Amino acid sequence: MKICIPTETKDGLRAKVYGHFGSAPYFTIVDTEKDSVEIIDNANQHHAHGMCQPMSALVGKSIDAVVTGGMGARAVGKLNEGGIKVYRAIPGTVADIVSQFTKGGLGEITVQNACAQHGCH
Repeated sequence: MKICIPTETKDGLRAKVYGHFGSAPYFTIVDTEKDSVEIIDNANQHHAHGMCQPMSALVGKSIDAVVTGGMGARAVGKLNEGGIKVYRAIPGTVADIVSQFTKGGLGEITVQNACAQHGCH
C-alpha cells in the first residue's frame, strides 16, 4: 500500500506531518509493501483557496491513501474520485502516522467532515 503524507521537510520517516495537505512543502510517499520512501516537492504549494490540485503532484504514483492533518472538501472529493481515501493524521512523524494507519487507528476524512476555509476543528 502506498500512503502519501504531506510533510514539512524531506526527512523521510522522521519528517513531521504538515498541518494542511495542499500547502505542504513536500509529499512523503511510503510504500508499506516495499518498505520504501519517496519524497515529492509540492509545486502547487502556493495555490489560491479552493484551487488545490492534489492529483497533479501525485500523477503516476499509484497512491492508495492520503493521511493529512487537514484537507478541504474539494480536494477530498478529487482524491476520492481517483480511488484514493483520505485519513486524518495524528501529530508526529511519518513513521508514527504509518504505524497508526496500519493498525487502523486513523479516522477517514470525507467531503462532509473536511476542512473549511483552511481551518479544521
